[in-house]
Amino acid sequence: MTATATLATALSWVLYHGYDGTEGLTGFPNIGTWLIFAVILVPVYVMIAAWFLGEPRDTKTGLLGVTYLVGITAQMWIGMFILTMLIGIVFYGGMPEPIGAVGP
Repeated sequence: MTATATLATALSWVLYHGYDGTEGLTGFPNIGTWLIFAVILVPVYVMIAAWFLGEPRDTKTGLLGVTYLVGITAQMWIGMFILTMLIGIVFYGGMPEPIGAVGP
């Protein structure tokens, strides 16, 4: 083993703490994603349904609320996506999955 390979292994251990690439387990349809959208967001789904199905019904206000929710969610997701790409480039030397190569 050369000095460069030893240094790369040591740096990999420091940066990744012994965890290797997940090879397909990262990305959008992960277990946590299903948990969030199927369980945790149920109160939000009930709230949105109540805006349109409840009494008194005000469709204009309901659509305004949905627009706000979509806007806030898009702002958070896009911002975190950009931040994730920047962190990957600055600290790990390249774009993270699924944009870049799989694994460290």
